[in-house]
Amino acid sequence: MAASMKMLHLFSGVLVVLVLLGLSEVHGAGECGKANPDMEAFKLAPCASAAQDENASVSRSCCAQVKKLGKNPKCLCAVMLSNTAKSSGIKPEIAMTIPKRCNIADRPVGYHCGAYTLP
Repeated sequence: MAASMKMLHLFSGVLVVLVLLGLSEVHGAGECGKANPDMEAFKLAPCASAAQDENASVSRSCCAQVKKLGKNPKCLCAVMLSNTAKSSGIKPEIAMTIPKRCNIADRPVGYHCGAYTLP
């Protein structure tokens, strides 16, 4: 529980910095359409502990957010590999297991995400 609160505070701090730097604006369509993957990463705050420890339980709110982002595998990858995710201590090789751990039936199995493959 304490680790989750720590991650939430870290995400909040990074959000403030990004907004102050003006990085919340995106002027084109990328992996997540007009949304910035770094900003989308904040939606995965409920997944913080599950993305760092493969034995941690995955919350319903985490699974709901991953399912939404997983409708666009390119966006899900961009978010999981974003600077925001990396700076918050997310381990991509563990984060990539969350769709499977959530039992998302229509997850993009075998999708290559950088050096990682979604199981």
